Amino acid sequence: MTTLLPHIQIETAPQPSAAVIWLHGLGADGNDFAGLVPELDVSGCPAIRFIFPHAPAIPVTVNGGYVMPAWYDIFGADLVSRQDTVGIRASARAVAALIEREMARGIPAHRIVLAGFSQGCAMALHTGLRFPHTLAGIMALSGYLPLADQFAAERTAANAHTPIFMAHGSQDPVVVPARGEASRDLLVKMGYPVQWHSYPMPHSLHPREVADIAIFLKQVLAHDVA
Repeated sequence: MTTLLPHIQIETAPQPSAAVIWLHGLGADGNDFAGLVPELDVSGCPAIRFIFPHAPAIPVTVNGGYVMPAWYDIFGADLVSRQDTVGIRASARAVAALIEREMARGIPAHRIVLAGFSQGCAMALHTGLRFPHTLAGIMALSGYLPLADQFAAERTAANAHTPIFMAHGSQDPVVVPARGEASRDLLVKMGYPVQWHSYPMPHSLHPREVADIAIFLKQVLAHDVA
């Protein structure tokens, strides 16, 4: 049994019937986006339970082996020439366990959004599109699809039509725009409904992006589906 990741939990109202699981980036923790909840205009949505998990602390090769919160190791700045397959798959199991825990608490998969920034974005795409139950949506912020060469064989039909919100900064020096665009192009080619948003920013969050995230959440969560 996978040990449940430690996390922050925020509910917009009692008895939530929807959930958003939001994964932070390298070196951060669940607090990184928890403060964003009051800024999101989710009027019209049912009560939402936001879950912000903390990644385990591991040595990160690209940062000289410094131990920091990370979903997986990063071996080089280009991100994709050599990837931590074992680490990515281990974190995917831990994230899937969080989704399954929400399902066990009474929120069906089709009312759950999986979100992530940077490394968390990579994990959201990797885990969500392989998950065996249909999710409400995936938010992929300033990141990319890892293990792309294995994706076609491992993706599930359950999430073949799940709405994907992808956002990227046009001046991002960490995950260069071309990396996100390549992931977008692959997903679009495979038939996924991708909403692509580019913002004039580095590796961060843009005020207009926050508004667009709220719009996306209302699109996929505002109307309950039996």
